Amino acid sequence: MTMLLSSQLIGCAEAPPHPIAQAIDHNMVYVSGGSFLMGSDSNQAKKSEKPTHAVTLNDFYIAKFEVTQQLFESIMGSSLSYFQSPNIPVNNLSWQQANYFIKKLNQITGETYRLPTEAEWEYAARGGQLSRGYIYSGSNNIEDVAWYSKNAKNKAHQVGMKQPNELGLYDMTGNVGEFVSDAYDDNFYRYSPQTNPTNSRQEASGLAHKSVRGSSFSYDAKESQNYRRDFASQSIIMSDIGLRLVKDVKK
Repeated sequence: MTMLLSSQLIGCAEAPPHPIAQAIDHNMVYVSGGSFLMGSDSNQAKKSEKPTHAVTLNDFYIAKFEVTQQLFESIMGSSLSYFQSPNIPVNNLSWQQANYFIKKLNQITGETYRLPTEAEWEYAARGGQLSRGYIYSGSNNIEDVAWYSKNAKNKAHQVGMKQPNELGLYDMTGNVGEFVSDAYDDNFYRYSPQTNPTNSRQEASGLAHKSVRGSSFSYDAKESQNYRRDFASQSIIMSDIGLRLVKDVKK
């Protein structure tokens, strides 16, 4: 009887995480939810970045690093990255390809990774509850935290080479821009919900624009503040855009 019970318990034991998921989760940061002011009322802010508005978010996990070519190719077999190296962020991919990668990643690992919402991205870039109010993600001096137009030599660089922000996140400013889940609407801030806002849409049209955050190696300092928004067609391939993973906190 004891042996039978033991075998039943072993059979019911939860399977260990997939090795790829273990590696990803090891480099994820827990972000305590809370409220913050999203956007900007600065004279330098674009229409799409106004007005400043209160947002409240739930807890979530976010990756310390942008998805590297090593991780991407472990799932997809290869990438079309223009700037090639295992520890350089995957680049030269579209929003659709980024989501297809996440779909396959979840199929292989049994996990539920996703792109961040635009609000989650900005909250994390600002440092969440640990925010010190920096202009860029982790510093008021962009040289400390970012590969941008004046130091990047017009190319992507290995992840984690600059200083992290208050949450321990690297390259939230500069290096490659990061796709988020939201469709780009330059009026969204004027009517977006206050709690867990998202403008996610799954248009079939390749002309649909998706939001891109974090600037990149080709942007200058005045285009790289935490509130800055940009966009790209969901099907266009861009050499200076990649992605970062997030995951919900299980209740």
